[in-house]
Amino acid sequence: MAASIGSLLAEISDLENPIEELEVLKTALLAIPLNALSDTVRGQRLDVIFSLLNTNDSVQIELCVDILGRVLQALSPVHLVQNCRDELKSGLTHSDDSVKILALTQIRRIVKHPEAVTEVLNNHDLLRGVIHCIEAEKISVGKEAIKALKPLSESKPGLDALFRSDLFKELKDVMATSDIVRYRIYELVVDLSSVSAISLGYCANSGFLSQLLGELTGDDVLVRATAIEMATSLAHSQHGRQYLAQQGIMDKISNMIIGADSDPFSSFYLPGLVKFFGNLAIMDSPQQVCESYPAFQNKVFEMALDPDPVMTGVALDTLGVLGSTVEGKQVLGKTGEKFKSVLLRMSQLASSGATELRVRCLEAISTLLTLQTEQQTEDLLLLTESWFRLLSDQPIDMIRNISTQPFPELHCGALRIFTAIAHQPWGQKMMLSSPGFMEYVVDRAAGPTKEAKDAKFELVGALVGSSTAATILGSQHYLRLKTYLREGPYYVTAISIVDTEGAE
Repeated sequence: MAASIGSLLAEISDLENPIEELEVLKTALLAIPLNALSDTVRGQRLDVIFSLLNTNDSVQIELCVDILGRVLQALSPVHLVQNCRDELKSGLTHSDDSVKILALTQIRRIVKHPEAVTEVLNNHDLLRGVIHCIEAEKISVGKEAIKALKPLSESKPGLDALFRSDLFKELKDVMATSDIVRYRIYELVVDLSSVSAISLGYCANSGFLSQLLGELTGDDVLVRATAIEMATSLAHSQHGRQYLAQQGIMDKISNMIIGADSDPFSSFYLPGLVKFFGNLAIMDSPQQVCESYPAFQNKVFEMALDPDPVMTGVALDTLGVLGSTVEGKQVLGKTGEKFKSVLLRMSQLASSGATELRVRCLEAISTLLTLQTEQQTEDLLLLTESWFRLLSDQPIDMIRNISTQPFPELHCGALRIFTAIAHQPWGQKMMLSSPGFMEYVVDRAAGPTKEAKDAKFELVGALVGSSTAATILGSQHYLRLKTYLREGPYYVTAISIVDTEGAE
């Protein structure tokens, strides 16, 4: 096989129009398992394929990229950096974006390899080319360049190369290209900072992070919105949150929420401010965040009642995040009448809002009502039951009505609410007392899609898995549920046809 690949490459090098032969070569390479391809192509004249990239023929370029993508993936990063360095460097400046992405993908493999990266760190030509790809017009090229540089954050030599060598000036020069490119550099810096406290220290000392955080209060509301998104990403790591707290960013964002009422353009960045604290609450402590920054919780409630669907949607998602933990449920429960108003609004939206908003609303309600067995204290069971009863005079019927509407996402959203309460004794009692509900649960005709069948199966599993279900529902219902569970989600009852003699 190696000989035939070699002869194909030799033949291709002599042709003016090698398209047909490239297609044959591509087919031959695809027939070889990837784990066997390395021995087959090592030592072959890959420079032939690389040289064929120097054309304006898009078909030829596409074939060469497909071939090289498979071949280079089979070669070790050390082999690549030692034998294909110049070709990869040329690929970074190619006019076709697919060639740039090919080169960046392979350079990323090199940079992630502890031995191969040493050769790159001793000579910055490849990394310089990668940095300049961040300013490419096509966003996918810029994103791939950021991915290729991120592994450098995992070692001190890599960080030194980026921030304490001639490459640092390259980063700053590229950053000055445009607003779009500036934010790609910010994205890189946030990605690097997230890896460790050490990498964050390099990024902070470089001045990039303080420049990014300074944009939070800039005049351009769209720039401000992007900066908030970056700060939220930075807050995903504990050392990132610690840095933001040290810089007073939490207080700054809280003040921005308060000041949003007097800013006619706040709708551009307000959702981002709320998402920032929502993420913070789930990663740290809902109680601490809500008590330390009451403006956040007040704004979420206000947005939930807002007629603007964008604001309402963000509020629903945030309430779902807050209510996903026991502590978050307790925080919301303490607000009393304020949260009751929000629940009433959620009930209205779930029944008659725009479809997308209804789906988000159902998701938030199911999260708020979810209470695992080990979390089921008397107080928390009373809390979730009171929330469910607030939705309607007949909440079981209300959610069931939603589940019968011809929208799969609404059907599944409603079933997830039933699954949430199926784990809880009060939920089982309400299901039993609702006429026809237990028959609905085991009715396989309700919800024909795979997603609906899976959601129904999950509901049945929740009931069967509950230690109180057999006692509350009774043996007849419980045995039917166990049979449903044993038969699986996609079981179809066989229909026998009796052949009547003489029938036409």
